[in-house]
This record gives sequence, structure tokens and C-alpha cells, in this order.
Amino acid sequence: MSPTVRIVLVDDQQLLRRGIAMLLSTVDGIEIVGEAADGREALAVIARFTPDVVLADVRMPGMDGIELVARCAAEHPELPVLLLTTFDGELVVTGALAAGAAGFLLKDTSTDALADAIRSVADGGMVIDPRVARIAMRRTGPERSPNGGGEGSGGASGGEGSGALAVLTRTERLVAEQVAEGRSNSEIAAELVLAEGTVKNHVSSLLRKLEARDRTALALSLYKALNAPAAPDGSSPPR
Repeated sequence: MSPTVRIVLVDDQQLLRRGIAMLLSTVDGIEIVGEAADGREALAVIARFTPDVVLADVRMPGMDGIELVARCAAEHPELPVLLLTTFDGELVVTGALAAGAAGFLLKDTSTDALADAIRSVADGGMVIDPRVARIAMRRTGPERSPNGGGEGSGGASGGEGSGALAVLTRTERLVAEQVAEGRSNSEIAAELVLAEGTVKNHVSSLLRKLEARDRTALALSLYKALNAPAAPDGSSPPR
């Protein structure tokens, strides 16, 4: 039986927060251990309850969800933050992912899909609603890296990234392809018939070799590199 995933829920609208909490209370293996109305309050709740995942709204007064992601990345680097919002504007999506969000879902997602996303990010995966994924991938070219900086600051992005993949071992390449699809460590282990600890070590190696700040940046830059257009001579990037 899988361990229970402990959640801190953050939303400034109490009615919506309570509604989400009630929906998740019907899901086995997920427990709401704390709630907060904004990012600043959430940091105190996180410090108190040490959750496995933070589920937060993007738009909140005071400290919003994107700032909360950045603070968690700095203060709790192993804690994934899954953003849940009604808004899918390009700047919001790219800002959230650049800050290091583990996922981005719209609020009309189903309870089952939300529960699956929570479990996935708790296991090291990355989840982006298909309706906003195209925005995220379009904005991870050389001119805007997943780290939010200029060219070269995001690790394996754009054409430069396809060359960077040449430094990977065969197994690292296989793991990289799975990470690019947003799969969690346990899913990768099952797919490649590897121990989960081995997958974790390969992911750490990918982060180091490709100079990615975090797993979100790594997944986005790998996706870009692995789906780069053919070279001018008609050949494809090395696979």
C-alpha cells in the first residue's frame, strides 16, 4: 500500500479551499494536514507540518502562488508545489514554471486527475494541464530559459540542448526521455526496469550535467532538446 501523501492547501477563497479539501478527503492516500489563505501564511504552515506536497492557488493577495513557489524552492527545495488556478495566461504559466513549480492545473480538473497529479509530483514527477502545456513548451526556447533568465541560463534548452545530450550515457538518455514526459521516478523505474534509487541517481546526474536548477527546469529543457527540429543538412539531433 502506498504511503499517504500529506498536503498543505493554499487558497485565499475559503469557500473554494474548503470545497477542494472536501473533495480530496474522499480520496484514499491523500491527507490535508494544513490550510492557508496566502503564501506568507503557507510558509508558517509548511514549517509546522512538513507536508509532502503544497497545492496552491496562483492569484492570492500578499504573497501569491508564484512567489510561494520561489520561496519554497529556496527554503524547502525537496518540497513540490502544484499550482491550481482558473487562469492560464502565458505570463502566469511561464512565471510559475520558471519559479520551479512542480505542476500547473486548471481548477476545472476532475478530482481523480487532481489526485493523480498530487501523487505524481509527490513521487518526483511533473504535471502540466494539456491545455496549458503548449504555452509552457513554446516559451522554453533559447531566448527564455526555464530558469527565467537569458540564453544559456536554463541548461539544455533549444538547439544548444540537443548538443548537450551527447554527454549522456545510454541509460541517462533513456531516463532523460522519461523525465521529459513528466514521469515520476517510480514510473520511470517500472518502464525501464530499474531500481527506483538508480533512477534517482540518474536524475541527479542529469541535473548536474545539464546544469538545470531543478527537475521542472530539467523536464522542460529536455523536452525542448529532444523535440528540436532537424539540423540544416536534414539530419535529426543525435538520439
